[in-house]
Amino acid sequence: MLDATPFLRGYARLRQRRLARHSAASLQESQLLSLVHRARGTQFGRDHDFGAIESVADYQTRVPLRSFEDFRADYFDAAFPVLEDLTWPGRIPYFAASSGTSSGRTKHIPISREMLRSNARAGTDMLGYHARLHPHSKVLGGKSFMLGGSVAMEDLGHGVKSGDLSGIARLENPRWSTPFVFPSIEEALEADWENKIDRLARLSVKEPIHCIAGTPSWLLLFFERLAEITGRGHDVSAFYPELDLMVYGGMSFAPYRDIFETWFPRGGVDWREVYSASEGFVASADRGMDDGMRLNLDIGLFFEFVPIAEWEAENPTRYWIGNAPAGEYGLVLSTCAGLWAYRLGDVVELLPGEPPRVKVTGRTSYYLSAFGEHVSGQEIERAVLAAAQAIGRHVTEFSVAPIYPEAGDHAGGHQYVVELDTVPDADAAARFAAVLDETLQSGNEDYEVHRRNDYQLKPPRVAFVPHGAFTDWMRERGKLGGQNKVPRVALANGVRDDLLRLAARHSAQERV
Repeated sequence: MLDATPFLRGYARLRQRRLARHSAASLQESQLLSLVHRARGTQFGRDHDFGAIESVADYQTRVPLRSFEDFRADYFDAAFPVLEDLTWPGRIPYFAASSGTSSGRTKHIPISREMLRSNARAGTDMLGYHARLHPHSKVLGGKSFMLGGSVAMEDLGHGVKSGDLSGIARLENPRWSTPFVFPSIEEALEADWENKIDRLARLSVKEPIHCIAGTPSWLLLFFERLAEITGRGHDVSAFYPELDLMVYGGMSFAPYRDIFETWFPRGGVDWREVYSASEGFVASADRGMDDGMRLNLDIGLFFEFVPIAEWEAENPTRYWIGNAPAGEYGLVLSTCAGLWAYRLGDVVELLPGEPPRVKVTGRTSYYLSAFGEHVSGQEIERAVLAAAQAIGRHVTEFSVAPIYPEAGDHAGGHQYVVELDTVPDADAAARFAAVLDETLQSGNEDYEVHRRNDYQLKPPRVAFVPHGAFTDWMRERGKLGGQNKVPRVALANGVRDDLLRLAARHSAQERV
């Protein structure tokens, strides 16, 4: 097989030189004005006087922030599935079916032809970062394996289709790339997740896999299946001896990092994070694991940053790359698929320096504040990890839901459901809950005040579930595999109730 990695390195050098010639602010303002110019004749463009926009300030004055529900009500519902010249010129050919992790509701995110090209360029840039930092890599000397959703699409009529974003990307891969991609279109059609990972595991070990990509939770599930099938132990390099690169994203890697290290005992494989949302390929790691991800500034996306404290405000401050100080923000996107000033819902930390980099720290919905305790997703994650480390365990999955007071009760609480590598005994379980509570109190004044004397907030409850319980739970909910992720904070009534039932079921089994 031809090794195309030298061509990738040449491309990476040219891209680096081009990007270095422009400031981040100039690239972003140029992108915004180009997007606005393209869409000035659409219904949205006319409604917001795009023809008069000449600066970022003009844009922010004319275009208010919107959620997906706002776009659906104002522009999409009446015409769906034929969105033609509404918010983006031409007809939208695909919708990415995106399942909200906290609400459980499915959104149909528009994917234009320009967005497909944008995603492809961002993916190539990510590979270029890897090749530049690893001069001996042969990442394009074999096959790249995307452990994603099915390429089977729902035909919505009028030439419009809907499906998993990774499946759409696979269908749109150029024909020349076929020898470099695994699985084949035929194998990628499988929609049943368990059948799919079993078949792909058996087939993939016969292929020269040089790159594997997926969400951390599903990669771990897949690695376990590989170990069962091959009998080669917990060593990914034993399954794929030519592996150069593992790409992960879609959720925080911090809870999984320790357990992933057990799967790579010999090292030698580059781990690279990407931030690829259904709405756009936001960023990818261009340095080391802990250095954040470089924003993709010139691929048809414009970024705005809203301070978290103002996220729900009627008229929040809207920063952009040209004036945003380092800090934590809710991310807002305008895209080459016709989403404008769109509240993405991710919380990012904008790091100091140029080129600008971000770390994803949670979701705007990943806040526990049912009782005014104001606990962020990042604080929850930090506390769960500290508790697991205190008892010498690794976290594989977890979620938390509020418990509301019942009649005659004065305080609510939080129910954690935690899957560790092994279920702890009673003493270790008690220690876990105590450290979890102590870590949250020490890092969050609001939480500590609510916890004083158990008056407003009771101690956290923790239900430990056996290995594979969250996989079974996701299967029961019809959310197994693909881009579906375990919700870290279960707020919507249906998801919350499902999680509390999972906790009650395993708590009852412990009492038997």
